[in-house]
Amino acid sequence: MIEAPEARYLSEQLNRTVRGKKITDVFAQYTPHKFAWFYGNPEEYPERLAGKTIDEINPRGGMIEIKAGEMLLILTDGVNLRYFAPGERLPAKHQLLIGFEDESCLVASVRMYGGLWCFPNEGFDAPISAYYEAAKNKPQVMSEEFSKEYFMELINAEDAQKKTAKAFLATEQTIPGLGNGVLQDILYNARIHPKTKINALSTEKRENLYDKVKSTLHEIYEQGGRSTETDIFGKNGGYIPHLSKDTAGTACPRCGETIKKENYLGGSIYYCSGCQVNNIS
Repeated sequence: MIEAPEARYLSEQLNRTVRGKKITDVFAQYTPHKFAWFYGNPEEYPERLAGKTIDEINPRGGMIEIKAGEMLLILTDGVNLRYFAPGERLPAKHQLLIGFEDESCLVASVRMYGGLWCFPNEGFDAPISAYYEAAKNKPQVMSEEFSKEYFMELINAEDAQKKTAKAFLATEQTIPGLGNGVLQDILYNARIHPKTKINALSTEKRENLYDKVKSTLHEIYEQGGRSTETDIFGKNGGYIPHLSKDTAGTACPRCGETIKKENYLGGSIYYCSGCQVNNIS
């Protein structure tokens, strides 16, 4: 599942590759997928998009927003994107295929679940998704608008104090695009246990956590995303997480203690038993 660093990287790739191209063909739900979510009838997607030109692509949290004329196409974090140059062999299965005037194609395939929402940019009343609305209206975590002052307002808020570090960072869309995938290394770099309560963190540790959010996400972005994700050309990212299912049970390279795995808040958490002391209050 892509998160903020991958969404930024993919958006930049798309801007370099398909921006300015005219859409000639659209196939939506070509391969039926129970958990591929469309806005309205996918059979109407060709009418909405054909003849439009790709104007701009932006990251929205862990989503990608594509502007084409008066239409928006939102691809959520469970959608895998591939670009195919003219003449390249196309995959047999996909949930959305967009063909361009130069005979190149952009293909979207849903993994476990994902949204492929196409709707008018103007005059649209009902929200598509609370996740998209939050991602659209809040500062992007990798932007300058996501400042230390803004972060300190979030972490010092009354409702944040009883939350654990994981709950604060990666639930309820407090920080769109920051999910369980990138959370592990952020907390590892900050030397904070995922279950540590926010009210147990000093001001210095809260400021350090902000720095690690920024530096960890930037490092992932600079390496083209995590090694578990692919770019629009099918190339895996170069960032290998410090904490993951692959490192659970091994020795921490920083202190030598064991990296552990637990189930927590509907997902897995990984932490070093030596570097990340459980400081629940």
